[in-house]
Amino acid sequence: MSKQNMMIIGLGLIGSSLAVCIKKEHPDVFLYGWDHEKTSKIAKENKIVDQIPQDFAEAAKKSDVILLAVPIMTAQNYLKKLAELPLKKEVIITDTGSTKQKMVEIANFHHLNFIGGHPMAGSHKSGILACDEFLFENAYYIFTPLYKEQKYQVEQLKKLFLGTRAKYVLLKPEEHDEITGMLSHLPHIIASALVEQADFLNPKYPRAQQLAAGGFRDITRIASSDPQMWTDILLSNRQILLELIEKWQIKVSEISTLLKAGDSKQIQQFFSNAKSLRDRLPIDDKGAIPAFYDLFVDVLDQPGSIAEITGLLGKFQISLTNIKILETREEISGVLQLTFKTERELQAAKAHIEENTDYDCRFA
Repeated sequence: MSKQNMMIIGLGLIGSSLAVCIKKEHPDVFLYGWDHEKTSKIAKENKIVDQIPQDFAEAAKKSDVILLAVPIMTAQNYLKKLAELPLKKEVIITDTGSTKQKMVEIANFHHLNFIGGHPMAGSHKSGILACDEFLFENAYYIFTPLYKEQKYQVEQLKKLFLGTRAKYVLLKPEEHDEITGMLSHLPHIIASALVEQADFLNPKYPRAQQLAAGGFRDITRIASSDPQMWTDILLSNRQILLELIEKWQIKVSEISTLLKAGDSKQIQQFFSNAKSLRDRLPIDDKGAIPAFYDLFVDVLDQPGSIAEITGLLGKFQISLTNIKILETREEISGVLQLTFKTERELQAAKAHIEENTDYDCRFA
């Protein structure tokens, strides 16, 4: 790739991780970074970017590619700000946001050369300190060009992001928003609603919160996502989500009707159909919701068991992002739930534990 200037606006988890991937594959690309003072300082000290410019406008005007790796509403404001600048004629503006139609609408209104982008990857952690060059490996990276004339520029972006080792997908903006609305945005709403609904049990049944530490906590863990970010996502995909929520309410009403009628045959059919559909989902690909790399280890209830496992992981330099002791499994001595950052670390941990101990391991 020829010498290029690129400006990354937003150096959090996604922006900084993309910067590292770009530099690894294309060391000649000159990276400007733009963020708050503290984050910018970390980025410069760790050589994640080449320069933190004093003047936003000057850096933008020199850039061949501008990446908006900021929350959706902030990205929309930056688009309007960029529209006021005399940018290079062939500059490509792209983003990393979860919705696309509103961004395209603003870009078209201001006659900006915008190609929507969405790397479908995330982490339990956020911010520049969570920067990870393997974050996007085998994840889907979606581009949403609006015009056929942008085909060449999409290829440029693919080459630029080659170091992510992601799998590229092209969608129309409206296709992207409806798919992510169904597979990501609606599940976040449902998970949050389940957590709120279950909370009424706590005053009445003190044990409820303890029992929720098992499967309920796992199926609702996406409810721990950033509230402001998800407020922005929902509002930017409002019309599609309103339609999806209406369809969801119809589906729940259908189940309610079957329960009222005591229709065991149709209830069983409902679960059988869901199981069949669920079992056909791909298991090796990263999807719309960031994967949780959990390993469950059956351990003996005796002193030193946990230390043995963590010591083994330390010996092989495998990092944990979380460790939890499950207390709701009565059929075995104890269960350790170990959470890792990547699938690579998950598989390595399983192999080493099974090879060096008598403990059984299994995935979720």
